[in-house]
Amino acid sequence: MYDYDVIISFVTAFTLTYFVIPPIIRVAVAKNLCDEPGERRSHSVSTPRLGGIAIFAGVIFSILLWTPFAQYGGDLQYVLCAFVLIFLIGVKDDIDAISPSKKLVVEILAAVILVFKAGIKISSLYGIMGIGGLGVFWSALLTVFTVIVIINALNLIDGINGLSGSLTILITGTMGIWFLLIQRYDLAIMALSAAGATAAFLKYNYSPAQIFMGDTGALLLGLICSILVINFIELNALLEDVHPFKINAAPAVAFGILILPLFDTLRVFTTRVLKGRHPLHPDRTHIHHLLLDSGLNHMQATAVLVVVNVFFIVLVFLLQRYTTNAMLIILLLVSISSLMVGGLYYSVNKKNRLKLT
Repeated sequence: MYDYDVIISFVTAFTLTYFVIPPIIRVAVAKNLCDEPGERRSHSVSTPRLGGIAIFAGVIFSILLWTPFAQYGGDLQYVLCAFVLIFLIGVKDDIDAISPSKKLVVEILAAVILVFKAGIKISSLYGIMGIGGLGVFWSALLTVFTVIVIINALNLIDGINGLSGSLTILITGTMGIWFLLIQRYDLAIMALSAAGATAAFLKYNYSPAQIFMGDTGALLLGLICSILVINFIELNALLEDVHPFKINAAPAVAFGILILPLFDTLRVFTTRVLKGRHPLHPDRTHIHHLLLDSGLNHMQATAVLVVVNVFFIVLVFLLQRYTTNAMLIILLLVSISSLMVGGLYYSVNKKNRLKLT
């Protein structure tokens, strides 16, 4: 019934974002609201960083225009409130940098709104580590933690041209198609609106980048991905076993869809802690930095990482056909990812040693 609205939501978000970005670039340059090159930066020229404003405009406008509020509008107002909170803290950080702790407080507040007002929560671990249903406290705690992790994972992966946007399109596109197939048009519109706005942004973000999405865009897209992932897991559990689009081991499939940002964040945080550093202490140890150090340029590194993420999505959808053990699939995905990164580390270190000789 609303299939065409889902498609049009993508077009609407794309069109608005596409035409809003050029004036934002002009204003950002005129007001010197740019990201300057630096030791940890991967760009060499001053670049506007307010692309997230255009993404926000495209997503919000498309959702408000095409979502069938009569059928799904009950909790959507609270989701949009969380969007606004994340948008405001992102803009503040892009214009005048704030501490990670202050951003974290606002992220937690947005997550709490999603849990207690929008009713978005993880109700069970579905057999992971032998745990099933969760009580109210643990459900709320796990949901808030999941939202925070995904928001920051998308933010941290935003380090080279085109990467965060390309992965967002891959994630929201995959989720959006599944929501469309099970006829959850509200979530499909949210997902495809995010994909459309991000696709328009990428036109200006591919090398040489004319604009960055900044924290405004990365935090918002991370929030949207967290909402989609949680609903993906919970709605799948409500489907009958004979449903044609029922997925086995949904938590593992969700992890596979987001594996690159999630695994990279987990790996970087673990590495920093083992080295005695604060987990939020910035450095150049992300996977995309390693690819740049191996000799690839921004677009080549982005292409490699997107292809790798596509590989894991295909793999996890294949694996779920043969087992319902989500923990087993997650461990397999983490093992393969670790081997890949280990090989990349070895290659980069070998290259650096050759330069020294």
